[in-house]
Amino acid sequence: MKYQDVAIKDDEVPKASSPIFQHIVKTYASEANKLHSVWHEFADDDLAFKPHPRASTVGQIIEHELLSERRFFAEFLGLPEVPADEVLPQTRTPQSFAARMVELSRERLKFLAQQDEEWWLTVVPFFDVERERIWVFWRRVLHTAHHRAQLGVYLRMLDKSVPSVYGPTADVRWEGSDPTTSVAAASRK
Repeated sequence: MKYQDVAIKDDEVPKASSPIFQHIVKTYASEANKLHSVWHEFADDDLAFKPHPRASTVGQIIEHELLSERRFFAEFLGLPEVPADEVLPQTRTPQSFAARMVELSRERLKFLAQQDEEWWLTVVPFFDVERERIWVFWRRVLHTAHHRAQLGVYLRMLDKSVPSVYGPTADVRWEGSDPTTSVAAASRK
């Protein structure tokens, strides 16, 4: 994978307490990098864009991501988090939102890397059910992916470039990228 902009480099990802959990900290750092790339494609005046009267604006989705991540990590996973009224940046621009998200993510990475199997497998309340912390973490990743994809659609509707977050896009290609767009490609073993 070749990302145009990497906010948290591989050598900045902390080492997990156990090798079996390294994929968790690497995945969370990767998610932060993907969000950073997508949010940076928006201009300040795009924050008010929404494709439908009942849809959320770009700015509302980004603010929701920052606030809901704080809630997930504090309430459900039990991480030490900044107070909710300190999550959003003073200046509301795509760049300041992205910088704040990376700043908060770096602190979470340090904490997550230190946790052991017992911590990850502890059952905790999650809304109206109880689940293992590791399950809650993966729900968080899926929630973020949902909103990142939503903003990818918004970028396309605004006729802006959609950055590569999993591989080549219509806007981003590189030598050696091999998208699976045919039966022949899907048939490879």
